[in-house]
Amino acid sequence: MSKLCKFKSAKDMAQYIEKEKVELIDCCFVDPLGLWHHCTFAPSQCEEDDLAQGLPFDGSSIRLFRSIMESDMLMVPDPATCWIDPFAEKKTLHVTCSIYDPSPRKPFARDPRSMAVKAVEYLKQTGIADTMMVGPEAEFFLFDHVKYGVSPNKMFFEVDGVEGTWNTGKPSSEKQGGGNLAHRVPPKNWYFPVPPIDTGMDVRGEMLLTMGELGVPIEKHHHEVATCQGELGFTCRPMLECADMMMIYKYVIKNVARKHGQTATFMPKPIFGDNGTGMHVHQSLWKDGKPLFFDENGKYVKLSQTCLHYIGGLLKHAPAVLAFTNPSVNSYKRLVPGFEAPVNLAMSKGNRSAAVRIPMYKPDNPKQKRLEFRCPDPSCCPYLAFAAMLLAGIDGIKNKIEPPPPCDFDIYELSEEEKAKMGLKSTPGSLTETLDALEADHQFLTAGGVFPEDFIQAYIEWKRNEYLSVATLPHPKEYELYFQC
Repeated sequence: MSKLCKFKSAKDMAQYIEKEKVELIDCCFVDPLGLWHHCTFAPSQCEEDDLAQGLPFDGSSIRLFRSIMESDMLMVPDPATCWIDPFAEKKTLHVTCSIYDPSPRKPFARDPRSMAVKAVEYLKQTGIADTMMVGPEAEFFLFDHVKYGVSPNKMFFEVDGVEGTWNTGKPSSEKQGGGNLAHRVPPKNWYFPVPPIDTGMDVRGEMLLTMGELGVPIEKHHHEVATCQGELGFTCRPMLECADMMMIYKYVIKNVARKHGQTATFMPKPIFGDNGTGMHVHQSLWKDGKPLFFDENGKYVKLSQTCLHYIGGLLKHAPAVLAFTNPSVNSYKRLVPGFEAPVNLAMSKGNRSAAVRIPMYKPDNPKQKRLEFRCPDPSCCPYLAFAAMLLAGIDGIKNKIEPPPPCDFDIYELSEEEKAKMGLKSTPGSLTETLDALEADHQFLTAGGVFPEDFIQAYIEWKRNEYLSVATLPHPKEYELYFQC
């Protein structure tokens, strides 16, 4: 049964709360680092004027928002994003909010959702298009046991899952407490197996159907390449709507996992020696209901010149864009040259070794013509990541930036010398390198007033401190290598 409750106005939302005897209203918003925050209100606090004008909170307690001297802020519900929370014991209406300054009342410049809205407005102002369609493919890991700790004299992590290849030699490794039932395969060999090898089929099925009840246009679910790794799919949606749905995606996966005694993570590289977690992002531009990336006479796989310039901008600015699409220290333990990671800043048809892939499932269908940017991972804030990719593409179109020649071969087989001769560039090797790139190249992000300059500088400072907090820690491997020095 659908739990979706989309409304056209604050009045409609307030009437529903009263008529359907909603017990609690859960107002959620996202911070610039991609985490959802919420405050739960009684119905008496959510009358029509409250919902229309916004609900108060302390913005100084949210990372990268405001200082303690100017902390009063408003979360303004978007009535079109409502659904009944399937994980709450009491009847609770969820609503996604944008953040506003109270005086004068206006969208808060550092609110990721408001920045995504500005990016779409800027797209329309350019006259290039009126819609960016986005389809993310976010992978995740499901574990049965996770523990970690950091102290001056002890640092460790440990993850476990019934599917783990490392469990083949344990006397007992099944959830039921019985013997070891095997049915495991080597690392990097878990793509599309059937049960009993795939132990997460029913859990993922519940995740997918729950997402569908909340209005996400569900598509499929399957096991991914790594042990304990899965993916759910939903169809392409307009950018803001898609970002909202990515937050639902994470919320549902984490809560269904917990319901079944498991835990889900979107860390790009939680285990060593197996595939990491990516979020390939399909994207295309539309205007007046018509796709702009298809050209029957296009010089390369029927791509329009608009699409080629969009790709040119995305690849040119990719090192800076990655500060938002791959924003964690852990991200660059997935983006490692020499492995099956999309580190090559090139485009290709159907080729998964290039950063930009042109899907070739239906090459003659104008509505299916799109590009897939394969670098991103789901540790990102989707509002900022999608906006950054769009702005890079717009810059490419406005300045007619041509992409490098297509690489329709396995780039992984090229030597570094061959790549150098071709002028083939790679993604940054660490978070600090991509922050350097962002510092040097961010004018395309400030176009249209989408990304405020002060926000970019504050973001860079925050992320540099993140990097240092990891880089300055001793690592267990260092003990193995150097303790006997």
